[in-house]
Amino acid sequence: MPVPQDRDAVERHLLRDTAYDTLCDAIVNGTLAPGETLHDGELCAWLGLSRTPVRGALARLEDEGLVQTAPQRFTRVTPLDEADAHALFPVVAALHALATELAVPRLLPEQLRRLRHENDLHAAALAARDASAAYAADDRFHGIFVTASGNPEIARALAHVAPRLQRLERLHRGTLPGRRALAQHEAIIARAAGGDAPGAATAARENWLTCGGLVERALAQQ
Repeated sequence: MPVPQDRDAVERHLLRDTAYDTLCDAIVNGTLAPGETLHDGELCAWLGLSRTPVRGALARLEDEGLVQTAPQRFTRVTPLDEADAHALFPVVAALHALATELAVPRLLPEQLRRLRHENDLHAAALAARDASAAYAADDRFHGIFVTASGNPEIARALAHVAPRLQRLERLHRGTLPGRRALAQHEAIIARAAGGDAPGAATAARENWLTCGGLVERALAQQ
């Protein structure tokens, strides 16, 4: 069949993605605060876009759990809630454990070196109390296993929950992971280097559950 000539649909899609990216970043980093009411007119003026792509972006953010709507009542940023952390982190832990177990037999020497490098950056950021850098290094550390697993469905599932996860990590105002988390990273690396896929997977699961417990407790106290 001939290539469709309707560029309007493509343009609307691109504008919606632009609106989504900007709004998602603002929600994750707290520019749009948890519980903040969102008004279409204000968002359109801020983004310089019409209502259609903005509403499309809000619908996607609602599907991902970052926005809540009640027809004729409100559209707002989803409040931070310990129940969300309680539900989300075990799922993330299970996905990363599976990725790790699948990845260990496939890891290359260069990937093992990158794991150690990212863990060093993670440790340095924790020592400096730099939460943003610490979580970014942690994401890259676990991302090596996701890539090496060779399973695109794991990456797709994690990408869907990544904005909610990042927002919980960055806005919970609690303590950062400490010695226990670093010990778990060391266990993951050691077991992966030794070819112990189930052991590395167990350590990865424990690592994510440790982080989830810290976030959940911090949110319960806020």
